[in-house]
Formats: sequence, C-alpha cells, structure tokens
Amino acid sequence: MKFHWKVLAWMAAGVVFGLCLQRFTAAPPWSGATFEEVDGGLRFAAAKADSPAQKSKLEAGDVLVAVIRNKGSVESKRPQVRTPLTTTADYEDVLTQATNGDVLWFERDDGSQELVSLGMAPDSDRARWMAPFEFLADIFMALLKMLIVPIVLTSIISGVAGVGTVKDLSRLGGKTFAYYIGTSLLAILVGQALVSIVRPGDGAALGLAQLEPGSAPEDSFLDVLRRMVPSNVFESLSDNAGMLQIIFFALLFGFFLTQTPEPHGTRLKEFFESAFQVMLRMAEGVLKLLPYGVFCLMVRVVAKTGFNVFAPLLLYMGVVTAALLIHAAVTLPLIVRFVGKASPRRWFRAMSPALMTAFSTSSSSMTLPVTLETVEKRGRVSNRVTSFTLPLGATINMDGTALYECIGVVFLAQYYSGVSPDFVLTFGDQALVVLMALLASVGAAGIPSAGLVMMLAILAALGLPLEGAALLLAVDRPLDMLRTVVNVWSDSCGACVIARSEGEEGPLHAGDLP
Repeated sequence: MKFHWKVLAWMAAGVVFGLCLQRFTAAPPWSGATFEEVDGGLRFAAAKADSPAQKSKLEAGDVLVAVIRNKGSVESKRPQVRTPLTTTADYEDVLTQATNGDVLWFERDDGSQELVSLGMAPDSDRARWMAPFEFLADIFMALLKMLIVPIVLTSIISGVAGVGTVKDLSRLGGKTFAYYIGTSLLAILVGQALVSIVRPGDGAALGLAQLEPGSAPEDSFLDVLRRMVPSNVFESLSDNAGMLQIIFFALLFGFFLTQTPEPHGTRLKEFFESAFQVMLRMAEGVLKLLPYGVFCLMVRVVAKTGFNVFAPLLLYMGVVTAALLIHAAVTLPLIVRFVGKASPRRWFRAMSPALMTAFSTSSSSMTLPVTLETVEKRGRVSNRVTSFTLPLGATINMDGTALYECIGVVFLAQYYSGVSPDFVLTFGDQALVVLMALLASVGAAGIPSAGLVMMLAILAALGLPLEGAALLLAVDRPLDMLRTVVNVWSDSCGACVIARSEGEEGPLHAGDLP
C-alpha cells in the first residue's frame, strides 16, 4: 500500500503546483495568426512558423467573416459561440475569452470553415515555468512508448506457446481458453456499452493537442482486417502504429512455435519466455518512476486547463468503476451460478484473501501464489485444475484490464470526434477497439499499470495521439487497484467453473471455510 499512497501524494502535489501556476502566471492563448481589416471581415495575412495557424489550411488572402468556438462539442458541456469578425479587436476579444485547449473554426467569406486549435503562448511566464515539467513528462511518456512493441511481442508469443505445449491437457486447456476469451469479451462489451451510453468524452475540456489534418485513418473495418496482415513484420516492429500487425504476427508465431520439432521449439520458447521476464523487470523499473511521472503530468495538465479537466476525468473514472462493478457483481456471479453450479456469495467469501492481496498489490502476477493457495484450500479445487488454469489466467485473462482499455480509448476517441474534423468514431472503429482490447489483454503483463502500456497500442492502431493516455495516467492508480481485483476474481471464477465441468464437487462446498 505504501507505493499507492506515494503515487496519490505526488498526484495531489502536482495538482496543487499546477493550480499555483494557473493562479500566479500569465498564459494567453496563441494561434500565431496576423490579420488585416477589410470590408466584410478580416484578411488572413501571415502565420508564425510552426504555429497552429500555420498548420491549418488557411492561406494568405483568405477573408474571414466569423470565428466559431467549441464547434462539435455537446452544448450542455461546452456551448458553441459564433463571433462575427469585423475588426482585429473582435479577434483579440475571442482570444481573451478562450482558454488553452479550445478550438477555433474560422469561417471564410465563401462559407467554408477551417480548424485552428489554441495553445499556450510559447514565450509566456507559465510556459517558461512549465518547460522542465513538460520535458520530464515527455521523457516518462517516451519510456512507456519504448515498452510497447517488445512487451507485446514477447508476452503474446510466450503466452500462446505456453498454452499450446500442454498437449495432454487439450480438453482442459480448450475449456480454460474458451472461458477466458468469453469473459474478457463480455467485460469489453459491458465497458463499451456503458461508455457509449454515458459518453464522458463528448464536450470534455481536456486541453489535448488536436489531430493534424489528415492524420486520422479513414479505413473501414474490412480494410483494418486486411491491413492486419503485415507485408513486412520488421517494418511493423519499428513503428508503434503497426501494433495490430505485431499482435497478429505474435499469435501466429506462438502457435507455430508449438508445432516446431525439438530442440528448436523448446529453445525458442525458452528464449521468448526469458525475454518476456526481462521486459517485465524493465517495465517494473520504468513504473517505479510513476509517482514522479504523475506529478509532472498533473502539473502540465492542471497548469494548462485548471480544474476544467477534472469534471470529465471524474466522469470517466465513474464509468470505469461502474463497468467493473457490473462485470464483477453481475456477469461473473451469473456464470458461477449457472455454469459453475456454485454459490457466488460463498465463492466470493472463500476468495477474499486473494482479492484483498490483488487490491493492495495491483498485480495479478504477484497475487498468484495467494490465489493458488486460496482456490485450493478455501475453494477446494484440485491442484490439477488450479495449477493449469490460474497461472494461465494470470498471463492471458485480464477482464478488468480489457474493460478499462476499451473505455479509455473510446473516451479519448469521443473527445477527438468533437474537436477534430478528420476523426469520426465509426462502428468499424468501435469493433476494432473491441478486437484490439481483447488481443491486447492477452499480452498485458500482470504488473501495476501495465494496462496503460497496452492502451497505447490501441490508440496507435486508431491513429490517435498517444499523449491522451498520459492524461488518463494521472488518475490511473485507483482504477488499477480495482481492475486487478476484477482480473483475479475472474481467474478464481474460472477455476470454479472448470473444476465443476471436470466433475469436481469441491467448489459447491466453498462456503464451509476452514
């Protein structure tokens, strides 16, 4: 628990310091545009190098008649405001009323419109104060991005190879794998349904950089499936955006690794298992920097947007918590009752030591020894079942993580749909999120905050900026504790269901605790 409190303390410190920068430093919005007054509006004259105005499609000589703020946002959250432009003072008034993270749509005299996102003036006092925190936050995010490809590749290959080598337990393995895939899919669908109903990302004032024009993919879901097969896997490995191809290759490689004759199959399997263990140690080392990374991220976010960012983040946290509760208290108990033929209430009582350990450690891998002992001694499931299902579950069964990844990605996609003209969250995109969350949950390491690394993979596949996940990282720790409990709870329910399917009677009497 000590590490949890350390993370929360540094997060609170980052909020306080960010609010101080908000209160005592100036940071006028900046778009880098220069205008000349003409009859009927303002003529766009020039734009500073690398400014938001220069990155837009505005061209010198364009006559602008109005500016629209918050177009595409939900009116109840961020009202749309249209201001006619007749003098340069009108434009200055718009900048005065706007805040960092707002989006301006310039309306030309021909009726067309162009997006310009506002950022902080680079020479402002606040920008100078924020520079070191921006630098450290970028370094921390770069460390997380560095982990994506190697940890996904090694974890999926070693996980699939480990499943396929147990030939004498093919029936037990098939049941276990079907249960884990089924419950993960149910968890993702619960999360997607809830986030689509509540829509916490619509109109959210997150202050994130806008998508560059043309950066959002326009592929249909069938195009995505076609693109899933890599023409050059080494090229895919060099780019986080090729994550779907990497996962596809890793699944195939892991499967055919089990078909490779000795000694080559064993050698490669041991190599990838060793590489995965090294990546786990590296991830643990990077995540030890989490308190300080969260501090820098909170300073950056709060200094830019103030408390405006917390309302949508609290709503996002509420959606994740509610979805986890629905899956843990409704979906899984129904499976235990009607498939496992056991009492969910008594099974929950029996599993309480493992669930408390999961909550305190935020790691299903670290909880595994307690889970094994709890399911065998208090749940009365045979060692034959627990020794196979639970280690496999700690590797590939991440219901809570899959649910969280789906909600987090859709939340950010909803935000970008409201402020970026090139991005629309289509049904195909949502289907891709479901598929990616399912596959990424197989490769998620059972260590604290590992789900965030896998979320980066899904964002990259959708063509969304990875920096959005940095914002979610600021509130990740409490959610990480909850979703780990759901992960371990699902593993234990799986052991109960598989044991009953194998004819064991022990789980029926799990209420008679020793």
